[in-house]
Amino acid sequence: MGVARMATKAGTGPGAGVRIHPTALVETAAIGEGTVVWAFAHVLAGAQIGRDCSIGDHAFIEGGSRIGDGVTVKNGAMIWDGVTIGDGVFVGPGVLFTNDRYPRSARAPWLDRDHRREDWLVQTTVEEGASLGAGAVILPGVRIGRFAMVAAGAVVTHDVAPHALVRGNPARQAGWVCRCGQPIAATEARATCNACGDGYGLSSHGALLLLDGSDD
Repeated sequence: MGVARMATKAGTGPGAGVRIHPTALVETAAIGEGTVVWAFAHVLAGAQIGRDCSIGDHAFIEGGSRIGDGVTVKNGAMIWDGVTIGDGVFVGPGVLFTNDRYPRSARAPWLDRDHRREDWLVQTTVEEGASLGAGAVILPGVRIGRFAMVAAGAVVTHDVAPHALVRGNPARQAGWVCRCGQPIAATEARATCNACGDGYGLSSHGALLLLDGSDD
């Protein structure tokens, strides 16, 4: 069996330089240059994807979602309307977003038109550089801070602070992580990442900040 070739959209308009596997279904032109969409992924009309992203096999990206530059979306991730993902975010395999706090089927026979909600959509934000581990579930309305890390299988029900490591169901903070992704011990006012050497300090309100001020 031969290997399927990735199609490249040429030109200067939307989609220029985008590589799309022939089995992927892409219904939006709002995809930045250098992005790759792999086999059997489905991107609906109205979705926005930035430059230099990788969209894995069987990922589903609904219209109304927004994905920044340099984002990795691994296989089987589900990203729905109302979800905004910042630059450089890692979305692990099987990550599941949600966008309705009180879901009911809009087609349920006991719900007539007068009782169907029109304000059901809840916005969810993942900020720059955050990582979402395999199989994590992200409930609607939360904000996951810059460079935070959500452990595999965690169920995120509340906002996650920048640089925080959270795990469990419901997810609770279990430590801090560096911009490079490695855990750091921040039990004092100052801490240094042993992996990359970045220095951090704890603010008066408990946030972890780079000492050079770039996280301000």
